[in-house]
Amino acid sequence: MDTTRHIDLHWRKPSTCPNGASCVEIAALPGGGAAIRDGKNRQGSVIKFDAPEWAAFLAAAKAGEFDSPSPDRDQAG
Repeated sequence: MDTTRHIDLHWRKPSTCPNGASCVEIAALPGGGAAIRDGKNRQGSVIKFDAPEWAAFLAAAKAGEFDSPSPDRDQAG
């Protein structure tokens, strides 16, 4: 069971987040992995990933698996 309290974590926004904007925030978890939360609702839910889950998520994001489909791909199916 993960007993890490999300208020005890060091949260940060991505460098691409405009000043004053509410963006998704991320924090490293002790022992590896990461937690993410909605910057507009800091007291709300936190999603936690263990180290292998976080590595798989980052690899998929870097491979473009979460990119918006192009209009050409939408019509191909």
